[in-house]
Amino acid sequence: MNRNQAIIFEMSVPGRQALNLPQCDVPTLEIETLIPAEFLRKADAQLPEVSQPDLIRHYTNLSKRNFGLDSGFYPLGSCTMKYNPKVNEDVARYPGFAHIHPLQDSESSQGALELLYTMEQYLAEIAGMDAVTLQPAAGAHGELAGLKLIRAYHRSRGEARTKVIVPDSAHGTNPASATVCGLEIVEIKSHADGSVDLEALKAAVGPDTAALMLTNPSTLGLFETNIEEIANIVHAAGGLLYYDGANANAVMGIVRPGDMGFDVVHFNLHKTFSTPHGGGGPGSGPVGVKKTLIPFLPTPVIAFDGKNYALDYDRPQSIGRMHSFYGNFGVIVRAYAYILAMGPDGLRQASEDAVLNANYCLSQLKEDFYSPFDRYCMHECIVTSKNQKQFGVKTLDIAKRLLDYGYHPPTIYFPLIVEEAIMIEPTETESKETLDGFIQAMRAIATEAKTDVSQILSSPSNTVVGRLDETTAARKPVVRWKA
Repeated sequence: MNRNQAIIFEMSVPGRQALNLPQCDVPTLEIETLIPAEFLRKADAQLPEVSQPDLIRHYTNLSKRNFGLDSGFYPLGSCTMKYNPKVNEDVARYPGFAHIHPLQDSESSQGALELLYTMEQYLAEIAGMDAVTLQPAAGAHGELAGLKLIRAYHRSRGEARTKVIVPDSAHGTNPASATVCGLEIVEIKSHADGSVDLEALKAAVGPDTAALMLTNPSTLGLFETNIEEIANIVHAAGGLLYYDGANANAVMGIVRPGDMGFDVVHFNLHKTFSTPHGGGGPGSGPVGVKKTLIPFLPTPVIAFDGKNYALDYDRPQSIGRMHSFYGNFGVIVRAYAYILAMGPDGLRQASEDAVLNANYCLSQLKEDFYSPFDRYCMHECIVTSKNQKQFGVKTLDIAKRLLDYGYHPPTIYFPLIVEEAIMIEPTETESKETLDGFIQAMRAIATEAKTDVSQILSSPSNTVVGRLDETTAARKPVVRWKA
């Protein structure tokens, strides 16, 4: 035992003699002698003393206050909060995956590299792309990586294209990612039917157009039926088409972004491919590209010579690293297990069921709530509180009242171009019985707006805390417990 170990031993095991432990051969060092006097506490820490049952009950009760997919329906629009099969969790915990270290050499990491390499091939096939990088750690991170690839491509051609076209219905991360990448935003308005306004797009493109960022289906839950014409307009101007894969849960296994004319695509493994989502992560946002952009992919690239897998750093045109290591490995393993379990037919069926569930919700709710678009939706639908406005009820009130019925509210006030929006994404993993319960709760709230509006305006009343002052909470958050 060296001196430092002895010090720690003496400090951590008081009453050593009572335990009949051997004596150390170095003297005890009082830690106070190592710290200046002005930093020493003047009184002992006032720590609470509780029994083990009290402690366990405290944390168990806290856990019951947390809402998750294991406890209820989570219809957040544009987020695809689908149920995560527990077998995916089991696979990610296999010792060979869970205990691997990112700094191991390639020779001792062949299994992990093979999984990553194969996953890239799967995603490339699903997306209709020629190559994929798994490095980005989230959707917005994937957007940034994709835009850096687009910028590098244009610069390699001697073109200083700096503008990114973004529809007014886009995810907020789209313009944010472009700005972080040093590019300028050009916003275009949507057509009355929710699709991209082709005339506005034609007027926006030019020699400085780097790309159009588009989500298809859009954030309005609608498929861009003019996607081929949109792609032709952008490509004719020399720009590239970027696919935001946030809504790929509606089309996986059915259509491929690459076949629509997209040059770059990102997927959210933590949405579309059923890995844990929410609580701040972890995430994964792989990016796929057409062959003209392959030279610019982040390093290292996984290479396979027919026998061995290796990390290739010799990529002179690469945009460099986008992650400290090769992506969030545990998330990728979960998504890999999901794809293997589903297979081509299963992925298609998941998309078809997601679209069916969304249209079922829309058909059942549009009698009580206003529907801004008179057309079939894809995997998510939008209604609003326009019909309840006359009674003084807003979308926020409906969301708060849903808590009393035991449901997590859908996404509200998004997309921004739809006034008082309620965005519902039921996903394919919810049963008709679950959807009927949610629909019944929404209808009950619509009735309450006419007969007992005070009940809605004072909600929630069945939760641990009542309605919060959200403005003050956002502007003056209390993030530290005080006795």
